[in-house]
Amino acid sequence: MHTFVDAIEFLFDNLGLIWDKTVEHLALSGAAVGVAMALAIPLGVWLGHLHRGSFIAINVSNVGRALPSLAVISIGLGLLGVGFLNVMVALVILAAPVMLTNAYVAVDQVDPDAVRAARGMGMRPLQTLVRVELPLALPLMFAGIRTAAVYVVATAPLAALAGGGGLGDIIVNQPTYGPAGVVAGSIAIAVLAFATEGVFALVQHLATPRGLRRRREEKLLEPRIDTAAA
Repeated sequence: MHTFVDAIEFLFDNLGLIWDKTVEHLALSGAAVGVAMALAIPLGVWLGHLHRGSFIAINVSNVGRALPSLAVISIGLGLLGVGFLNVMVALVILAAPVMLTNAYVAVDQVDPDAVRAARGMGMRPLQTLVRVELPLALPLMFAGIRTAAVYVVATAPLAALAGGGGLGDIIVNQPTYGPAGVVAGSIAIAVLAFATEGVFALVQHLATPRGLRRRREEKLLEPRIDTAAA
């Protein structure tokens, strides 16, 4: 308990340090999430639109999740050296599979009746994708981005082991910052992860079409039948 109190005091006494390291942490995490989105979302959307490539999407996701980020960073040290780029690549490998799978499943499982109705109205495949499939797929797609973003923010402290900066620098430098600094850095990362979850949850809610939101709310308000009592 005494260490926790010291950690809180460390946070307030070193706000400048915490802020600088948080900015580094967010810059690294944001770059990784952005690159992962640019690579995974278009591929997942296109494969889902074609209703093909489930083998690719699922297996890429499984391989990406199985690779330990620390091992990827270690391998990258020999290829990319120490610094920002090495860690960012490792975090992209962590985030992209989740986004790819969710994007594929989101588009692939869009209500086929809606797609057929769009085609019956004369929409071309690209128009159907943009005007019908993507809006209906957005909630699940953003769920994948949200999960990946939290993964990245929580894993980014490993960047300190390869010169990538961020809040991990405080955790690994116990001789400099002491046990209170280590706990304070951990608290800051936990708060940042929760904040990331909250922000992306809000974005996911706003990205969900009103019709889907209304339908979801109606389902929640529907009276449930107690089968056991019946």
